[in-house]
Amino acid sequence: MYNAVGIDASKLKSTITIIQPAGVVIRKPFDVLHTSDELNTLVTYLKSLVGETRAVIECTGRYHEPVVKSLSEAGIFISAVNPKLIKGQKQNTLRNVKSDPADARKIAKYALDNWAELREYSSMDTTREQLKTLNSQFTFFMKQKVAAKTNLISLLDNTYPGVNKLFDSPTRDDGSEKWVDYAYSFWHVDCVRKIGLKAFTERYEAFCKKHHYNYQKNKPALLFEESKQLVAVFPKEKSYKLLIQQSIQQLRLASEHIEIIRKEMNELASTLPEYETVMSMYGVGETYGPQLIAEIGDVSRFTHREAITAFAGVDPGVNESGQFKQRSNRASKNGSTRLRKTLFQVMSTYLQNKPVNEPVYQFLDRKRAEGKPYLVYMTAGANKFLRIYYGKVKECLRNLEQSQIEES
Repeated sequence: MYNAVGIDASKLKSTITIIQPAGVVIRKPFDVLHTSDELNTLVTYLKSLVGETRAVIECTGRYHEPVVKSLSEAGIFISAVNPKLIKGQKQNTLRNVKSDPADARKIAKYALDNWAELREYSSMDTTREQLKTLNSQFTFFMKQKVAAKTNLISLLDNTYPGVNKLFDSPTRDDGSEKWVDYAYSFWHVDCVRKIGLKAFTERYEAFCKKHHYNYQKNKPALLFEESKQLVAVFPKEKSYKLLIQQSIQQLRLASEHIEIIRKEMNELASTLPEYETVMSMYGVGETYGPQLIAEIGDVSRFTHREAITAFAGVDPGVNESGQFKQRSNRASKNGSTRLRKTLFQVMSTYLQNKPVNEPVYQFLDRKRAEGKPYLVYMTAGANKFLRIYYGKVKECLRNLEQSQIEES
C-alpha cells in the first residue's frame, strides 16, 4: 500500500494531503505550522500510516526547508522537486483552480504518478543548499560592488579623472585594488600637483609602504606630470572628500564580503564528489566552478543531457505542427538566471583566451564565423558546454559508485 503525501509549502505553514492509488483520499488537505511541535506531530502521524509512505514537496525558495529537515531527520522519505515539474502535471479537469489545498492534491498526485522515479533528499543535498545560498549572497554583494565601483568612478571623474586607469596591478586575495587605495589618499588632483613633486614622492612612497605595494621610483614623476594635464570639475572641498572616501569604504566592504564568500564556496564545493572533475574543465576556476556546482546541483537527477540544458534554459525551443517546422527558435530561458549568467561568463573566458584545441571554443568560433548573432552563438556554446559537463560529471559519479560497490 502506497501513501503519497503532497506538501504545498508557504512562508509560515504548509498544506498537506495524503492519497493512495486509485485516488483514495487518506487525509483531506490540512495545515501544519512550521513550529517544532506541529512538525513533530506531523512526523508521528506519517509514521503511523500503514504501508510505504513517500512525501513530495516543491522547492519554493527557502520555505520548504523546515519541513524537509524535520521529515528527513525522522527517517521519512521526502523528495524536494522543481515547481516546474509540478506545474506540468496533467490534471483531469477543465477548471483552473489555484489554492493551497488544490496544489497539495496536485503534488500528491505527482508523487503517485512518479513513485518509482522519486529521489530521496539526502545529507549531500544539505551541502548543495548551503552552496546555493552562498552563491545567492555572492551575487548580491557582487551587484553591490559593481554599483559602488561605478558610483566611485563617477565621483572621481570630477576630482581626479582617469585615476582608475593609472595602475594595472591585479586585485589582491582580500579584494583590495591599488587604484582604490591610491584614490583614498589622493582623491583630488590638487593632492598631487599642488604639493610639489618632492613632497608627493615622499607621500607616495609612504603610501606604498603602508599598503605593501611595490614602489617604483619613476612612478611618482609620471603621476605628477599627468596630474598637471587633468581638469577637476569639483574643487578640493571637505564635502567631496567625505563622499569619495565613504564610497571607497563601501566598495572595500563589498569586496571583502565577496572574497570571504568566494573562499567559503570553494571549500564547501571541494567536499562534493564532482568537484575535481568540474574544476578540471577549461574556463572553470575557483569562482565559476563552485557557482556551476551550486546552481546545477546533483547531476544524477537529470535523466539525459537535454534535461540539464532545459533546466538551465539554454535549450532551443520546438515549434512544429503538421508539415510546418520552424528552423530557428528562441532559448526557453527557464531555470536559474544565475546559472545562465555563469555559463555566459565561462563562454566569455573561451572567447578571450581562444583555446584552439578546445571543442567548445571551436564550436563558438564556427558559429561566430557563420554570422550568428552574439546571443545565439553564446547560448549555443553554453548548451554544448553543459552537455560536456553532464557527461563528465555523470561518468565521475558512476566511477565513484562502482568503486564503492567493489570496496563493499
